[in-house]
Amino acid sequence: MNIEKILVKEFQMKPAYIRNIMNLINAGNTIPFIARYRKEFTGSCDDQVLRDISDRMGYLKNLNQRMQEVLTSIDEQGKLTIEMKKAIQSAATLAELEDLYRPYRQKRRTRATIARERGLGPLADILYTQDVDSMEPAAAPFINPAKDVPDSKAALAGAMDIVAEILSDDAKLRVRLRELIQSSAMVESRAAKKNEDSVYRTYYDFSQPVPKIPPHRVLAIDRGEKTGYLKVAIRLDDNRAFAVMENHVLKKDTATEPIMREVIKDAWQRLLFPSLEREVRANLTMNAQKQAIRMFGQNLKPALLQPPLRGKVVMGFDPAYRTGCKLAIVDAAGKVLDMGVIFPTPPKSRVEEAKKAIKELIRKHQVEVIAIGNGTASKESELFVAQVIAELPQPVAYIMVNEAGASVYSASKLAAKEFPEYDVSLRSAISIARRLQDPLAELVKIDPKSIGVGQYQHDMPQKKLNETLKGVVEDCVNSVGVDVNTASPSLLSYVAGLTAAASENIYSYRTKNGAFQTRAQLKKVPKLGPKAYEQCAGFLRISDGKQMLDNTGVHPESYTAVKKLLALFGFTEKDIALGTLNALDIKLAQYGEEEVAEQCGIGIPTLRDIIAELKKPGRDIRDSLPKPVLRRDVLDISDLKPGMEFEGTVRNVIDFGAFFDIGVHQDGLVHISQMTDRYIKHPGEVVQVGDTVRVRVLSVDVEKNRISLSMLGGN
Repeated sequence: MNIEKILVKEFQMKPAYIRNIMNLINAGNTIPFIARYRKEFTGSCDDQVLRDISDRMGYLKNLNQRMQEVLTSIDEQGKLTIEMKKAIQSAATLAELEDLYRPYRQKRRTRATIARERGLGPLADILYTQDVDSMEPAAAPFINPAKDVPDSKAALAGAMDIVAEILSDDAKLRVRLRELIQSSAMVESRAAKKNEDSVYRTYYDFSQPVPKIPPHRVLAIDRGEKTGYLKVAIRLDDNRAFAVMENHVLKKDTATEPIMREVIKDAWQRLLFPSLEREVRANLTMNAQKQAIRMFGQNLKPALLQPPLRGKVVMGFDPAYRTGCKLAIVDAAGKVLDMGVIFPTPPKSRVEEAKKAIKELIRKHQVEVIAIGNGTASKESELFVAQVIAELPQPVAYIMVNEAGASVYSASKLAAKEFPEYDVSLRSAISIARRLQDPLAELVKIDPKSIGVGQYQHDMPQKKLNETLKGVVEDCVNSVGVDVNTASPSLLSYVAGLTAAASENIYSYRTKNGAFQTRAQLKKVPKLGPKAYEQCAGFLRISDGKQMLDNTGVHPESYTAVKKLLALFGFTEKDIALGTLNALDIKLAQYGEEEVAEQCGIGIPTLRDIIAELKKPGRDIRDSLPKPVLRRDVLDISDLKPGMEFEGTVRNVIDFGAFFDIGVHQDGLVHISQMTDRYIKHPGEVVQVGDTVRVRVLSVDVEKNRISLSMLGGN
């Protein structure tokens, strides 16, 4: 198998780029490193394309390995023909390969194997060729009471079982029937528990064509079946399948035609359809899971890259009922200043006492923003905070923060290590405050599945989901860059090339020896070898070090090129700190990119990246994104009326729409049909998590706590 040739065709890229990417991945280079610092070798591929190529490489390697195993197995059976070898080597998918291998795979005892043991194989061959005047005389020589074949009828029945299995193992026939099911069958679900209401009631009498059923419905009915609320099946008119099978194998107007029609019916109903139904359903589920994982990743990225709220003292407010609302005040650098517990919510409802306590903390620490978790008791807490803010002499704002995963983090070993002096219940308030100040730095401490931006995550293949989400976190962390002197080990562990052990070693070295002054110092960290340093160095920042370039995304391997570039244009490294290098573009235009790149000994993509970094050293890509929407008052769902307009923030994007926070406790849904006037296949084409969009209220169902919104203009 020529994997390189296949990848070139599928990804429509130059062979040299594919070859380079394969070599770079096989050499142990990380995707973020390849995407950022090897652009000349990859044609400036972005990280997602590189991950797709890497995944496809893995699949093709597995296919190639399985291909060799199948060839060896068939050869050992003495049944490997030139035609079969060619067919196996041409298989494009594992499913196609397994179809070809199916007749040669060792089987459990079946009706056909029993018939073969009784010596009826030759009679089955006669029936399969359909070239005989009558099967009765042909069956007579195979009568053998000692082998439980008392008469010609028993002999013929055994031969029919063998032929039915031959048909069920026919690779070409399976492909045609599988295509028929995938193009023409229906997915049907029915209630498994009569008269019992549930979240699956929509699917109690449901039917949709296999090629048209959307991924989220596949996952919904799968879960309904798993939990015992639904019975699910694939339905296809048997006559359509019989027609395909007859066209494939039946010789008409022969003595064997009636018998072969019986064989075809038996092969379809007993062997082929049950097997293909499982395959098709498994394929629907697999594709739905792929889509859900892809959507999870697409939602996670903007959630992690939400702009930080810099330079403000923040109060984290973790709502609760019986146990009280936990408060944590953190300074602009995220250091915990104070903690507290108040009881403004039922059952205690000590509102005045709580107001006094929270006002004192706000005054004492000059709190500017209150971050309220959006979990249990958040509605009552939001109302309480809005009342407090209205009574304060100084301006204070609040914002609802997605607290998904805060409780998981609070009870983790990491949280216990970070805050051993605080109770588990108090740590979540710290997390809520910090995730407003720097979402990326705080959210990397939490299992990505717990961040609350996906659907059906527990139904996904966990290995693939974890790999995908880890890749998204890595891409986010490395695209932003990490301050090596302030980052936690959790954040450092997502930097390209750094393992959890290496991250702990960097943290320990920093604690023992003080702040890093140069990137080169990283080479002194125990167990951080040359390869790891090469991969991570460009993504680690040193803001107040000895080398100005260490606070940029310029890789140390390009420092010599930077010196040549500055000298060529008449600048010095001091000009980087002074921020006077905007003129680089003018100089570049005068000299020409190709000439400058050649003189500096680098490629044009690297030259462009270096100039971008020199113009804005220490830049954070998140600073260009819309800032969080801060609030001072609160609305209740009962206050909403159709036609009202709000600035809404996208909380989650799913297959059929997106959920928006419009300042009411309950998020509102914008259905895909209400997103744009043009046709779109998926809501992700229009919005992503964190976007702020003007939306209009369509309808409100207070009883069911549902808000329907629209992004389209009014009539």
